[in-house]
Amino acid sequence: MDLILVLITFIIVITIYFLTNPLKHGIGFLIRRFFNWFPLGMTYAFLYMGRYNLNVAKNALDTVISKNDFGIIFAAGTIAYALSFLINGPFVDKIGGKKGIIIAAVGSSLANITLGVLTYFYVIGYIKFNLLIVFSVVYAINMYFQSYGAVSIIKVKAYWFHVRERGIFGAIFGTLISFGVYFAFDWGTSIVEATHLHTDGDLSNFQQLIRYLIGENNSGHDATWYVFFIPALILLVWVIVDYFLIKDTPSEAGYTDFDTHDASSGEMDKQFTVKDLLVKIFTNPIILTIAIIEFSSGVIRNGIMQWYFIFTKEVNLPGSEFFHENWGLLLCIGGIIGGFSAGILSDKVFHSRRAPIGVIFNFIILIFAIILAIFLMKDGYIVGWSAVIISMTVIGVHSIMSGTAAADFGGRKATATASGITDGFVYLGTGIQSFCLGYITTWDWEFWPLFLIPFIILGIIISLTMWKKLPKATVSYLKDVEHINGKKI
Repeated sequence: MDLILVLITFIIVITIYFLTNPLKHGIGFLIRRFFNWFPLGMTYAFLYMGRYNLNVAKNALDTVISKNDFGIIFAAGTIAYALSFLINGPFVDKIGGKKGIIIAAVGSSLANITLGVLTYFYVIGYIKFNLLIVFSVVYAINMYFQSYGAVSIIKVKAYWFHVRERGIFGAIFGTLISFGVYFAFDWGTSIVEATHLHTDGDLSNFQQLIRYLIGENNSGHDATWYVFFIPALILLVWVIVDYFLIKDTPSEAGYTDFDTHDASSGEMDKQFTVKDLLVKIFTNPIILTIAIIEFSSGVIRNGIMQWYFIFTKEVNLPGSEFFHENWGLLLCIGGIIGGFSAGILSDKVFHSRRAPIGVIFNFIILIFAIILAIFLMKDGYIVGWSAVIISMTVIGVHSIMSGTAAADFGGRKATATASGITDGFVYLGTGIQSFCLGYITTWDWEFWPLFLIPFIILGIIISLTMWKKLPKATVSYLKDVEHINGKKI
């Protein structure tokens, strides 16, 4: 039933994509662009599965990975992810998004295979090692390769989507993130349950398929390692699809390249060195402002998505069972609603300005974070829905900022570097919250939502400072459109 609901949602997303065509592209172009972003996006979604499967493995392995250890392992990965953008962003700007996404998928697949092998040897007892140190190192390697994913998808998007269309692509980007979270938590949990040595109750068709494919488990232990192996295999399948379908620019697919009216307009013939790209981005006050907003969103997004799943397992709060069992699905649907709300509001209401979304959505997050703090140990339903709404709106902020605003103000020539820096700040925030909340929640869960509130307020204040900002080329384009149509924009 969950899978059918996800498929219906995805069909709706694709329909909205084809119906939203402000630049009046031909149907042939829209179809070819779909076959460009669909495999790119699905690869990114399964990268998410190969990232957050660590959360599912932590719950499955129970005391083998403590909360403190989990916080440190996840923090090591996210900090590696954040710092890697200093290298990967400019590199993808040079080699293109197609090569970047293939590097991401192959590297992450190999890292997940390694994590699966290590889990197998540790659980079986063949080799004893310091799990905290070894997992931290390998997970950091996984996250290094994962960092190629976001910059690659946005790099390709920058050439195929005009500024006036990027809000809707930000929504698509948020949708793909949401599908990845669904794959990680719900598919991941199904994999863990299907690979239990002794299963309770009936298995779903998906779980029966998993048991059929992996064969009989003669290890004498729950085969939790498959939560790493299966995403690794899926990623390799998408690598093959990506190789044949993805094109970095419309001209490579037989269409005419066009001016997207972002910050690169008028300088497409210029060649930038790595130093030029880094200087261009780090001296751009708007990009740095977006980075700070994304830092706060990284704390909030993973502060809820990562820890609520653990909270429901550890704290037996009546009413939370539904949310724990369907956490991935709820995040998926909520994220899609948040992403599309952010994209449509940005393009239609605020005329391609992205900052108003940061203000409005962060204000909603603040309200529900306060509700979460008040009812944390009192009402599982209120806590659950508050967590879902916070996740929904913060994905909207992330998709419109890293997925759209960074590309607008960085421009096509520096898209990967710009989005890489802003996404790096997301995971710098993620690393900080992971390290801190690992200790704070071990001490007292009551401090969990209180830790998030200052970062939400920071997001509101910084978003307000760039409320009216647009790239110069976008302003010029909008004035031309206003003059032609005789309608004030």
